Amino acid sequence: MDTLDKIIDSVLESYCLTGGINNIDGSNLPSKRAIATICEDLLQLLFPGFHDEEPIHSKHLRRVTAHRVQSIDTRLHEEVCKSLRRTEPECPDAKAAEFVRQFLSTLPHIRAMLLTDVEAAFQGDPAAANFDEIILAYPYLEAIAIQRCAHMLYCHAIPLIPRMMTEWAHSRTGIDIHPGAHIHKHFFIDHGTGVVIGETSVIGEHVKLYQGVSLIARSLKGGQQLKGKKRHPQIEDNVTIYAGTTIMGGDTVIGAGTTIGANVFLTHSVEPRSLVFYEEKRLTILAKNQDGQVPGGDWEI
Repeated sequence: MDTLDKIIDSVLESYCLTGGINNIDGSNLPSKRAIATICEDLLQLLFPGFHDEEPIHSKHLRRVTAHRVQSIDTRLHEEVCKSLRRTEPECPDAKAAEFVRQFLSTLPHIRAMLLTDVEAAFQGDPAAANFDEIILAYPYLEAIAIQRCAHMLYCHAIPLIPRMMTEWAHSRTGIDIHPGAHIHKHFFIDHGTGVVIGETSVIGEHVKLYQGVSLIARSLKGGQQLKGKKRHPQIEDNVTIYAGTTIMGGDTVIGAGTTIGANVFLTHSVEPRSLVFYEEKRLTILAKNQDGQVPGGDWEI
């Protein structure tokens, strides 16, 4: 037996000895390549003319849109069917079809939300020249577009696929948003690299994050016993969180109108209209007044 045959035999033996990471004689799982292609096509559908090599004339828009919707419907139906088959041995064809049609019907709503996200980026970033630049060049918009789509599937308890979608966006943008996170309109992540938003996070309207912000669980030592429990923070409306800050815990609420400075490590709730920052290695929290100002200082940040 030559060396290559010995290697093959040793790998096959490892399949017998090391279970748990094999899918032999099991159900066909959703395809990562297919999900990646569906995500790319969803971006074309959500932002027509921005993710295309050729311009789309209005007289061709219905034909192009119909082709894209029908193509995604067919391909996503197949992947959802694979996903559901893990819990239902018989291929749940009718259920998969229903879920996919319900998802596709939410695309106008998702587009309306994404418009507010683009507006938030334009209003919040003086470096933004126009909407075109934001749609074409800002990685956060791609990440939140895919997350908003994946969130709809997540809410229908579709296994595997929502997480595959957001991890596809994560790999492209460096922004990790779990499909379970509930994010309201006018959301903006400036720069974006290294942002982590956990599964049970709730983010209100007009929230702005900078790079390296993490909304995470306080502890995961409970493992699977924590599944389904609120583990990640709630960020209320009109909050700004600067770079490198970590906010931790399912019972942590950041009150509306609060500004959190850079590199803060926060494990407890903050009252509305607060300013949170480190001063000479000491964490300082000051209350803003009704006008959003902090008495005794110019803190319009």
